[in-house]
Amino acid sequence: MAVTGTDTEIGKTVTTAALAAVALAVGRSVAVLKPAQTGVVPGEPGDVAEVRRLAGEMVTGCELGRYPDPLAPVTAARRAGLPPVRPRDVAEVAEKLAAEHDLVLVEGAGGLLVHYDETGASLADVARLLGAPVLVVAAAGLGTLNATQLTTEALRARGLRCPGVVIGSWPDAPDLAARCNLEDLPGAAGASLLGVLPQGAGALAPADFRAAASRWLAPELGGTRPQFQS
Repeated sequence: MAVTGTDTEIGKTVTTAALAAVALAVGRSVAVLKPAQTGVVPGEPGDVAEVRRLAGEMVTGCELGRYPDPLAPVTAARRAGLPPVRPRDVAEVAEKLAAEHDLVLVEGAGGLLVHYDETGASLADVARLLGAPVLVVAAAGLGTLNATQLTTEALRARGLRCPGVVIGSWPDAPDLAARCNLEDLPGAAGASLLGVLPQGAGALAPADFRAAASRWLAPELGGTRPQFQS
């Protein structure tokens, strides 16, 4: 499964960690693949390290490209004088991981159509090569209906399946827009709401994160929460 977002800093990594945690809890083996990690220097923990910290070190982590500037992968690669990550390379690694793991999660960078190389290839191309569903992580507040619908329409236009949407950070005191969005997101997305992660979930102690993760996700994602209400 690929994990994308409607924007950057939307909660993709914490959502990926929650998916990994619930899978590990029922005895499944999990690998997390980050095609391009931007905004980190050599030796600095990236998103894969954060997933393993939260979900558990039993997660196999893999990172293909690492670039110091916090930019789109193709731009960050060019500025660093490093080769870009190409969809075929990502797909090949994902397929090798899938041969040895029950679940492979491919976490994108930024939104769905962020460019990985100079041809304009994106996570959507990776998902197409893999035949993988793409889970969309969205914001809770004003503007999320439009951004989510644009993302899911782009998926459908490319023949890709979206199993649903996860709200990556649900505020402690949701405003009117957020409360209404909880009901309206499935209609805008044309896909089910499959998860709501609380604000600050990534700041929980790992043991608390793992204990709570199943309550944030619907059964379709391995969780135990049957419905989501404000």
